[in-house]
Amino acid sequence: MLTARSEQVAVREQHDIVNARQVVRSWSLSLGLGLVDLTKLVTAASEIARNTVEYGGGGTLQIEEVRDGLRLGVRLVFEDQGPGIPDLDRAMTDGYTTGTGMGLGLGGAKRLVDEFDISSTPGAGTRVSLTKWKIR
Repeated sequence: MLTARSEQVAVREQHDIVNARQVVRSWSLSLGLGLVDLTKLVTAASEIARNTVEYGGGGTLQIEEVRDGLRLGVRLVFEDQGPGIPDLDRAMTDGYTTGTGMGLGLGGAKRLVDEFDISSTPGAGTRVSLTKWKIR
């Protein structure tokens, strides 16, 4: 897989969530994602950005244009140095929440993208990668 270009965005405060959504939307449009795929990716990005701020204490979003054969896509990598997630399996279960939400965030984001990867170390932070592909 080849990374053609990338951009890093701070995701530290509430207003950064809106900015992250706008940047992801702009990248998705520039790569020609259709409206449905664009909406899915922006929605997933919004949820993970919110988690990065609220649970991870803030972090970064790395946006990458990726190419793999005939596929062209957008990969989003959110990273924080927060408290981490002690039980990833439980956190991925719909309905589980440590906050006041509905507990659909991580699982919902996973369902909206083509590739989803999460790793977390308690006391060291969390990394979430989301990829949406477009066939060229």
